[in-house]
Amino acid sequence: MTQDRRMSDFGASGPPIGAETIADYRARIAHQQAEAARRRQEELEEQSSTLKTPDTRIRIWERLHEVGLPRDPTHRLVDIIAANTGLTVEEVRDEQRLRASGAPAVTARTE
Repeated sequence: MTQDRRMSDFGASGPPIGAETIADYRARIAHQQAEAARRRQEELEEQSSTLKTPDTRIRIWERLHEVGLPRDPTHRLVDIIAANTGLTVEEVRDEQRLRASGAPAVTARTE
């Protein structure tokens, strides 16, 4: 391995830091990956939490999947979003209508 490796060769975590050993570097990367997996799992749980509003649940779904809510109420993603968020298809379509009208989102429940 050459000394002049590019940052892209190491991914988002970058090269080993200073005197960091390869074992320490690998441990740091493993920790970062585990933390990212934990955060993703939390968001997956939050996207179907009944304590969250439909708007919030759909926005979490959009962020996780890097896809926006389609505008077409018959789009196949509407069923998928409903299943993943624990919402009904009609609740997802209600959110589509709200966004299309420019109405503000419903505030979070205080239950």
